[in-house]
Amino acid sequence: MASTKTTGDPHSFYRRQDVLEWAEEWKLPDRDTMSELDFNVAYLNAAIAAGKGGTGLFGLRLMRENLDELSTILDRIFPKLPSDGARFERAFGNVLYIHLSREDKLAQAVSLIKAEQTGLWHIAPDGTEIERVAPPKEPQYDFERIKREVTELETYDAAWNIWFAEQGISPLRVGYERLSGNPAATLLGICEALGVPAPDGEDVSPGVAKAR
Repeated sequence: MASTKTTGDPHSFYRRQDVLEWAEEWKLPDRDTMSELDFNVAYLNAAIAAGKGGTGLFGLRLMRENLDELSTILDRIFPKLPSDGARFERAFGNVLYIHLSREDKLAQAVSLIKAEQTGLWHIAPDGTEIERVAPPKEPQYDFERIKREVTELETYDAAWNIWFAEQGISPLRVGYERLSGNPAATLLGICEALGVPAPDGEDVSPGVAKAR
């Protein structure tokens, strides 16, 4: 998305363990110096500015596990709105929901567990490490852990679908397999849905390699 220069710069701004890091990067006042409401308002405004990335559109990457918490925050900022969808529209304007899901949940579970075990989460297309959170370590096969992870991933997808149905939202669905196989074509479809010019396919360069 960021590579288009027109569709914002989406990040996981509301991943709870990263909130203080983002607040520090944006040079927000210390959280202890203001009320919770004032901090949430300042954080929201800073997140929107960062998520626009100098463009006219705001982008946000949101995991299902952080959805309810964000909705609670927005409810405190914009009280008495009737639904999550109404809160999102009040905060962000006209919203296009893009549901990214990996069909092969077994492969997704193995990839996730390998990242947790090895400490390596993201690599660039040329093999350069982008995000490592622990010293290198060999992965170990763990059938029960894989089984639990597959169930959890299926539960997350189901929870998103339930939420979409409750909110009357028809998201743009993007399959991870198609995205990783042809990112330029997938991005073209997203740009069409957003109503913005699509970049030349040759200018689209994924920042990370396909998950293992």
